[in-house]
Amino acid sequence: MTDSTIPTARLGATGPEVGVQGLGCMGMSFAYGPVDAKASRATLERALELGVTLYDTADAYGMGENEKFLSPFFKSHRDRLVIATKFALSIPADDPTRRVIRNDAPYIRQAVEASLKRLDVDVIDLYYMHRRDVNVPIEETVATMAELVREGKVKHLGLSEVTAQELHAAQAVHPIAAVQSEWSLFSRDIEANVVPAARELGVALVPYSPLGRGFLTGSFTNADKELSSDDFRRQQPRFTGDNAAANAALLEPVRSVAEAHDASPGQIALAWVQQRSAVHGLPVIPIPGTRKPTRVEENAAATHIVLTEAELALLEPIAAKVAGERYADMTFTSAGRE
Repeated sequence: MTDSTIPTARLGATGPEVGVQGLGCMGMSFAYGPVDAKASRATLERALELGVTLYDTADAYGMGENEKFLSPFFKSHRDRLVIATKFALSIPADDPTRRVIRNDAPYIRQAVEASLKRLDVDVIDLYYMHRRDVNVPIEETVATMAELVREGKVKHLGLSEVTAQELHAAQAVHPIAAVQSEWSLFSRDIEANVVPAARELGVALVPYSPLGRGFLTGSFTNADKELSSDDFRRQQPRFTGDNAAANAALLEPVRSVAEAHDASPGQIALAWVQQRSAVHGLPVIPIPGTRKPTRVEENAAATHIVLTEAELALLEPIAAKVAGERYADMTFTSAGRE
């Protein structure tokens, strides 16, 4: 199933109007095996044609290479799109495989200048704290981010993988436009506390990995056996070993609903996430990642699928049956701190 342009929604009470589905760009440079720059550039252009205007990257993706890769596209269409990038995952010079979480003011200022240079832009539309350093009060982190807004380096602020309590504390310092967290048919922990807090505060939810990192599309069933050795998903517990086999069996209802809509399983997974907006009463702008123009067409078309109450009921039990955590170490997620 494919369709034309997508609807729009506002990134919370304070943010810009964007296409109701964004594009996660990490895989164009990093994490998911071999890359294809030509196909990725075509994907970016096709996404924009379809009304996708929120493009998500981070300084940690490929040690800045993703921001550099996206820069020519952003410059060519600067007035038509919203650039979202992130800070917090510092890469030690002596060990590029490590990530150290930093939320302190000197690091934030260093990070924003580096991102502005790599992106080759004067201002970042949406600047996220990528992960939470619990040793730095979130009020201090957001205060520094707010200074970047006043200085004209950043337009809007976002947070990723924060708890409801942290979101409330941040909002008291400066308006937060969006919270980015994993949310999908397989990952629903944020619904307990984070989603209600976002709704109360007028903050949009930007779900990452709404396709379960491709698992919900059926593109792979066991990361160890089917994905390249450098693929990030081989490190995630739910995609390997017995967990992968158990989770693959959970996809039958997704396939059943897809058949009824003449759609793909991935489109149903995305439609379910998009419909969380109506279910929970807040803007929801998922950012599925892809490197193929045909796939971005398929993903965008999912914004026009409306699932029935019976179909939603059929999909409802899936998350509670998922085997394995979404990360090997959950302490860096909102669920790991709540």
